[in-house]
Amino acid sequence: MKILLATTNRFKVREITEIIPDVEFLAISDFTDHWEVEEVGATFEENSLLKAKTAAHYFGIISIADDSGLEIPILSYFPGVQSSRFLEDRPFEEKMKAVLERMSSFDKPEERVARFRTVATYYDPLTGQSLSAEGVVEGSIAERISGDNGFGYDPIFIPKGFDRTFGELSDIIKNNFSHRSRAFHKLFERIKSEALP
Repeated sequence: MKILLATTNRFKVREITEIIPDVEFLAISDFTDHWEVEEVGATFEENSLLKAKTAAHYFGIISIADDSGLEIPILSYFPGVQSSRFLEDRPFEEKMKAVLERMSSFDKPEERVARFRTVATYYDPLTGQSLSAEGVVEGSIAERISGDNGFGYDPIFIPKGFDRTFGELSDIIKNNFSHRSRAFHKLFERIKSEALP
């Protein structure tokens, strides 16, 4: 079974294909160079379903999308669902610097607590069936940008139990327990047991 990954983010496509290597994934770039869905949902769940459903109906194939974000409790869970749209069209280095600036007055460990959250959603355009799963990784915000691995906010997030950021960890280590890995593994467990034939 071929499944379309409803994203134009090449880093995300690579990461997902490494996390779930036994599935044949197609990417939006296999069909078009221009694809955008306005993420108007108020939650990760709503946005992941919106993207999966829109792509599935447009391309006529089972699709999976995810919506992910960094949540910082002391900043009222900012940037949260707006993680990718914060300082829209600006490079992530600027976004990370802006987050670190907002965190500059918080130096206690309990104040720098954060988490990455992903919701991945499967949608079948023929049956209208949708399945979702969530993955969360707890951690903290680093004092500075460190590492050039991964993407997004990885270089300022230190996962719990580590002293290095996701940006400093190898793909193999990160993909073993990342928020996206947890969400996609849970989702494919649901697909195997619940997806209609």
